[in-house]
Amino acid sequence: DKTIKIWKTETGLCVLNLTDHNRWVTALCALGDGRLASGSEDKTIKIWNTETGLCDLTLTLTNHSDMFTALCFLVDGRVASGSWDKTIKIWNTETGQCDLTLTGHSGWVTALCAVGNGRVASGCKNKTIKIWNTETCQCDLTTLIGHSGWVT
Repeated sequence: DKTIKIWKTETGLCVLNLTDHNRWVTALCALGDGRLASGSEDKTIKIWNTETGLCDLTLTLTNHSDMFTALCFLVDGRVASGSWDKTIKIWNTETGQCDLTLTGHSGWVTALCAVGNGRVASGCKNKTIKIWNTETCQCDLTTLIGHSGWVT
């Protein structure tokens, strides 16, 4: 329904309704500083202040050629986005600039996870996992194969 709801778990009440996306919200990640990143089929990432409910920054994903399905917060403060265009982008959440593009998947990127030391794990529709070094823009290991379905 194009919205994000912030709930107070102690009471079960919705305390914020974030409504700035034009299409379905497909990914969320907490940024660790009281902000929340959301991604949508509208090809934007929005950075929200969870205290005020205001959108602090909109990153227009002009570098992705398709919608994305995954977001991941990196310890250096950047956000990684995974897309159906088979790429991973690393975004600066202060400037809105795309710092890096990681390529090498042969299918949709469907999952992302920070694994420490500047590395990101990515899952793919083609049943594989890659571990990326965000400093060198290279896949650190051979592709991990063994799943019988999409990695999500």
